[in-house]
Amino acid sequence: ILLQPIASKRSEMWRAAVLLLLTGCVCASMPEEPADRATPSDGYCSWITRAQPHGAGGRREGFSEFRLRVEGDPEHYQPGSTYRVTLYATNPAYFRGFTLIALKEGHNGDQEEDYAGNFQIIDEEDAQFMTNCPPAVTESTPRRRTRIQVFWIAPPSGSGCVLLKASIVQRKIISFQDEGSLTKRMCEKGDSFNETTDKPLLDCCACGTAKYRVTFYGNWSEKLHPKDYPRRANHWSALIGASHSKNYILWEYGGYVSEGVKQVAELGSPVKMEEEIRQKGDEVLTVIKMKAQWPAWQPLNVRAAPSAEFSVDRTRHLMSFLTMLGPSPDWNVGLSSEDLCTKECGWVQKVVQDLIPWDAGTDNGVTYESPNKPTTPQEKIRPLTSLDHPQSPFYDPEGGAITPVARVVVERIARKGEQCNIVPDNVDDIVADIAQEEKEEDDTPETCIYSNWSPWSACSSSTCEKGKRMRQRMLKAQLDLSVPCPHTQDFEPCMGPGCSDEDASTCMMSEWITWSPCSMSCGAGVRSRERYVKQFPDDGFACTHSTEETEPCTVNDDCSPSSCLVTEWGEWDACSATCGLGMKRRERMVKMPPSDGSICGAEVVEVERCMMPECHTIPCLLSPWSDWSDCSVTCGKGTRIRQRMLKSPVELGECKEELEQVEKCMLPECPMDCVMSEWSEWSECSKSCGKGHLIRSRMITLEPQFGGDLCPETTQRKTCKIKKCNQGGLNSDERKRRKEDRKKRRNKQGREESADELAGCKMKPWSAWIDCTKLCGGGIQERLMTAKKRYKNAQVTSCKDRKEIRACNVHPC
Repeated sequence: ILLQPIASKRSEMWRAAVLLLLTGCVCASMPEEPADRATPSDGYCSWITRAQPHGAGGRREGFSEFRLRVEGDPEHYQPGSTYRVTLYATNPAYFRGFTLIALKEGHNGDQEEDYAGNFQIIDEEDAQFMTNCPPAVTESTPRRRTRIQVFWIAPPSGSGCVLLKASIVQRKIISFQDEGSLTKRMCEKGDSFNETTDKPLLDCCACGTAKYRVTFYGNWSEKLHPKDYPRRANHWSALIGASHSKNYILWEYGGYVSEGVKQVAELGSPVKMEEEIRQKGDEVLTVIKMKAQWPAWQPLNVRAAPSAEFSVDRTRHLMSFLTMLGPSPDWNVGLSSEDLCTKECGWVQKVVQDLIPWDAGTDNGVTYESPNKPTTPQEKIRPLTSLDHPQSPFYDPEGGAITPVARVVVERIARKGEQCNIVPDNVDDIVADIAQEEKEEDDTPETCIYSNWSPWSACSSSTCEKGKRMRQRMLKAQLDLSVPCPHTQDFEPCMGPGCSDEDASTCMMSEWITWSPCSMSCGAGVRSRERYVKQFPDDGFACTHSTEETEPCTVNDDCSPSSCLVTEWGEWDACSATCGLGMKRRERMVKMPPSDGSICGAEVVEVERCMMPECHTIPCLLSPWSDWSDCSVTCGKGTRIRQRMLKSPVELGECKEELEQVEKCMLPECPMDCVMSEWSEWSECSKSCGKGHLIRSRMITLEPQFGGDLCPETTQRKTCKIKKCNQGGLNSDERKRRKEDRKKRRNKQGREESADELAGCKMKPWSAWIDCTKLCGGGIQERLMTAKKRYKNAQVTSCKDRKEIRACNVHPC
């Protein structure tokens, strides 16, 4: 059996079983060449395309557990464009293995030319190319999964229609459909479509309304996207979107951006976009907004993921949004016309989508902080790829997939009004239907298909006088016209509130939706959840059950010592500009600094662009900024400047735009030479007779730094010669002379001491020498003699402390 190499022997056995089930053939019928020599022309791929369902399940009509979807659900492809393809299972189904191919319509896969376009792997842990059928994508390892995603690059012009086909392996059941939810047919876009994305959106048949919560998880961080990551200014702009009808398109791949989308894409300003959305009137049900995020990524225990709630109904069942990666030329992420209405007349339970950035086609920049280079003429919206430009932060010479920069989760949290879907959305709906059937005895013919009865209306009487109330249902199908269908309205007597003798039926409540994020990012906060009334009491009374509850919550209970607690953000200041583009800011305060004494790392000031109404004055015409000048210094800290010129005539009005910008610059540190102290006094001669030497020293007060001049010598010596020493013994005259000299010196010292005393001072003996200032290389020692006693007749200047200095540790280091 030709098998793709995988991690373990168990995985090989699994793949062999899958292949046997897919092809329904025996080993002997397979080609005998080794796996690494197989090519698409050997017929292997064509056997896969013709594989039929096997196993216990066989082929099932109306099969809908698994679906193959191309983002935006287009019926036509743009040659060379990239599309996200998703293969997913509806809850609670799952699959273990899969195969995905793209085949030209009318071809059976015998030749390499039969295959259209190229797949691009997003996650190598989920998918890989099949060794013996290179055009096909299959699982990396067999395991339980509910979703896989790949990119498909459309073939060149002239390829005609293409069939994207998938097979699913679930336990021992293999499902492969030539028609239905596992096959997607797309044809090449012609001129009649004006080269825009065609969305064959169906009318929604769901009843009532649904409420959703959309949560945005940004994972654009230096860890996942390290190349040229902008450390200082990275952020997500304010998110803007709407739930809308199929007649309004906020943005789409292959289309051109509006002015509002352009301002979001280039400036991160949602003001114009929101204005455009609100001008659509009845085409829009809810405007979706979230605040900007500075910085772009923080752990969820520091900052909760932003979310917003919105509603959809039968005519406005699509959801779109976008947000800008800041800084960037014109790069955004978002969803375009995501349909939340199901073909079974229900509302989608949950949508989870990983997002890659797309280019708005208005700026030619290739890096995060490229200067403004308007794209003229404007280009169409397209996804960024890893081969766009070598300087792009997403560039990959291998052409690999871009790591998603964000994930969005859209979750249904409530439904209101009558639900008319025949197939219940979930177990909760099934229970509600069963409870309705047990409650009522209905003799409706099986050939008549109705919706459920609506809740009873309020009683026509507000007193204890008899009145009546009504309920109604809708006839959805009459399978046999010869059999009459009963009425669609029902009446019964009633009395005002509190007058009925019968016990009122209880409210039927939905299950509680998931808890909202905690209100605090660290420490104690509050969270809430909601539910809604699925069935009102039959006696017309209002439901008394609560539809909302709150409870305390704690995030990061002990709040690590390095974390800090901050208040909620204050209101935004007024925009700095009265017209056109400006800036606004808001602040918050630190409630509790980190317990370890470190600086609080949370942002306390947030700045955001703001867009005011267009200025009526003629704008300044300015030249582009010049290049930055050289730094004002050759080393150390300095400044540099750049300038631009005013091109518009002065008579058009005063231009307040700055024409010069100054910023700090830092060059390598300046060299610092060695700094020495002054020389000490020369020491006494080292010998009492003959040749000796004198020593003096100095200290290093500043070591040389950054390549400065080295320190010179710290010790100097010179010779000294007092008198010749006698070579032999001393005669009596010499001994007598020396004795007299010693006597004279003692007398002199006595006279000096007497003089000190006569001068009013009596001195203490010399102190001991203090420790040497250096261990080697020449240092200094000193000692002191201080006054012991001052007599009454002492003068200030006649009695001074004395200090002696000498060299020490002169040996080299």
